[in-house]
Amino acid sequence: MSVASPRPSLPEVHRSIPIPAGKGFWRKLMAYAGPGYLVSVGYMDPGNWATDIAGGSQFGYTLLSVILLSNLMAVLLQSLCVRLGVATGKDLAQACRDYFSPRVTFILWVLCEIAIAACDLAELLGSAIALQLLFKIPLIWGVCITALDVLAMLALQRKGFRYVEALVITLVSTIGICFAAQIWFARPDASAIALGFVPSKEILRNPGMLYIAIGILGATVMPHNLYLHSSIVQTRAWQNTPEKKREAITFGTLDSTIALTLALFINAAILVVAAATFHKAGHYHVAELQDAYQLLSPLVGVSAASTIFGLALLASGQSSTLTATLAGQVVMEGFIQLKFPSWLRRLSTRLTAIVPAIIVILIFGEQSTGNLLVLSQVILSMQLSFAVVPLVMFTSDRRVMGDFVNPFWLKVFAWAVAMIIVGLNLWLLVQTFLSWLG
Repeated sequence: MSVASPRPSLPEVHRSIPIPAGKGFWRKLMAYAGPGYLVSVGYMDPGNWATDIAGGSQFGYTLLSVILLSNLMAVLLQSLCVRLGVATGKDLAQACRDYFSPRVTFILWVLCEIAIAACDLAELLGSAIALQLLFKIPLIWGVCITALDVLAMLALQRKGFRYVEALVITLVSTIGICFAAQIWFARPDASAIALGFVPSKEILRNPGMLYIAIGILGATVMPHNLYLHSSIVQTRAWQNTPEKKREAITFGTLDSTIALTLALFINAAILVVAAATFHKAGHYHVAELQDAYQLLSPLVGVSAASTIFGLALLASGQSSTLTATLAGQVVMEGFIQLKFPSWLRRLSTRLTAIVPAIIVILIFGEQSTGNLLVLSQVILSMQLSFAVVPLVMFTSDRRVMGDFVNPFWLKVFAWAVAMIIVGLNLWLLVQTFLSWLG
């Protein structure tokens, strides 16, 4: 078993943010705050919007329980990423390269690149749709314009990682404020919301509901976020002692838990708004973000509702594009030790998403984007097992983690989450195959 010391991923920002020594709890929490918000962006990207709106319009509040379960899984898995990154000094991609065979490493790398491409497709479409809704820019032109955000990303990275984090936190806060307003406009049924957080057996029995549920899972727990978080947690310059490592794990976990709680509110709010407006009014098949935009203001009776929806969608697309860039860099450097210039990596990832998006729009029309968004999230979910299982394996192995190995209770919960994710995906494959035979 190889335990070579790795070259750090994202070396330009590795251990670049100082941690104040001897300061109080809140000062340290602020110093560690940031990586969790970058990760949380992936839990509220445009792909989430498509699956949450489709779920809320078709099935009312029923799938709120899936959002809650997915978020709890996310909190646990991201805490394992913090543990792995701090304890070993390696991100998940580097650990896979060091402890798996070259063949397995290559397969995992390819699968992760597919997941990043699917995620980038959702972000690209979301931003393009927002530009169309707000500024009447044709969707195909909007898709092309989004490729230019690589320039903004590069300019921001040169200023320092704290600037990236500050921008993301600002955009996430904008999304949260927008949906707090939407909840106020929609006036949902509080008792129905509470009931929606109770799991229902119908989710497993109904193939259509299960498909959306798996999409929500894929949109919430994103595989490339596991690689990203285990890397960017190492931007903090804690002292390399067992005591300070434990402190870094504690504060890093607090950071991600708080950020993911905000993501839970936003995801739940999207589905609640869809249920309280579209489902209640009998619009059971609102899968397109454009349709949601057009229907929202008339149904809630507030003219600004649709504009606020569009602004939040634009903030979502632009914030999530930052994390996809960083995740792509971490994955490529970690798995195959290949470093591309940031602009080339970003542009290649964008082109991988732009080509299928343009083809689908040209062949099937602009109204096909909603189905494409949901499909991208299901693809993400199908890749998730190949990131989760190695993460749980490494953090549960004392040879890798030393004294920071998962305690027994955490191993039990972590493997339970991994098995749930694998089981749900296998169930989806069976249901899809049976539907094809029927």
